[in-house]
Amino acid sequence: MHIHPKITPIYQTSVFKFEDLNEVEQYFGEPGSRYLYSRNGNPNSDELAAAVNRLEGGAGAVATGSGMAAIFAALLACCQAGDHVLCAADIYGGSSSLLDQELSRLGITVTYVPFEQLYSLGQLVRPTTRLLLAETMSNPLLRVADLRRLAAECHQHGLKLVVDNTFATPVLTRPLELGADIVLHSVTKYIAGHSDVTAGVVVAKDEETAARLKQIGVFYGLTLSPMESWLAVRGLKTLRLRVREHSHNALAVAQFLSAQPSVRAVYYPGLPDHPQHTLAREQGSGLFGGMMSVLLADDAEVVNQFMRRTQRFPFAPSLAGVDSSLSYPLATSHRYLTAEQQDELGISTGLVRLSVGIEPVEELLQDLEQALK
Repeated sequence: MHIHPKITPIYQTSVFKFEDLNEVEQYFGEPGSRYLYSRNGNPNSDELAAAVNRLEGGAGAVATGSGMAAIFAALLACCQAGDHVLCAADIYGGSSSLLDQELSRLGITVTYVPFEQLYSLGQLVRPTTRLLLAETMSNPLLRVADLRRLAAECHQHGLKLVVDNTFATPVLTRPLELGADIVLHSVTKYIAGHSDVTAGVVVAKDEETAARLKQIGVFYGLTLSPMESWLAVRGLKTLRLRVREHSHNALAVAQFLSAQPSVRAVYYPGLPDHPQHTLAREQGSGLFGGMMSVLLADDAEVVNQFMRRTQRFPFAPSLAGVDSSLSYPLATSHRYLTAEQQDELGISTGLVRLSVGIEPVEELLQDLEQALK
């Protein structure tokens, strides 16, 4: 009996069987012809990696156990002990913690680059500098990097450009097409989209780097599990629809919040007064995503009252699910930065990050209106 499922089954197995020694030799002699052990590769994790690779237009990809694992793999693919990394100062707090607390132990040093200096790296580049890590849209203030210009600056100095494209997704921006060398995602967020998966993926522009990423995934045990991979692929199938609705709702929310007297500032690339609005429109295919940050009064109790009153934006320190949520960078994603670093990045007591979901937008606006009263 031949079975031809429309959907790839879940290969919930840690190991695969062989008939004899000839099949084992085939596995090692013809890479990709068979499966051996799920840490080395599994049909479900390979399906997810291949799907995101197609979306980003890469030469190969690896699915990992988390977004942090994807960042780790990308950095190790380019660096070894004694190397130096440049990193945009406007970066997810977990990325800077990885660089400061863990990769430093491996002999990899880092210099943080203020947003205003990203396109003039000359004075920061050392003979051992290997790459620049940046985000398409920064977390949490939604500053938008000009990736084409950034790639040209990196390549002028012999550096690779590694881009975290989690906020934008390939629906808005495809960094490899703009010159980036590696692009990565926390699949946990928009790729999977339903707040029920923890995963990552890293995509390379060239085959040599893709092979190195695969090797790192196997040796460090970063490979994503079959069940998580299957769930992420299921979520990925509605990515375009979801991102369009996230973007539509977020723009309406940003416009509404901008008119509220109790809101001191709204950071959203879709607003005309955003410093990179024109760039975001061109680089983002006319959409601006579902993430924003708002600045309330610089008073923790004001923030607490807002969190308690809102019903459609629960306080959950993650993002990008179909249901809206809010987060507080000062106490979660960026809490391990020094007070000076937090101040330099504009991460203050009144800053709240909103992840706008795909609910009926009028319900979100009504909820925010009553919460702000």
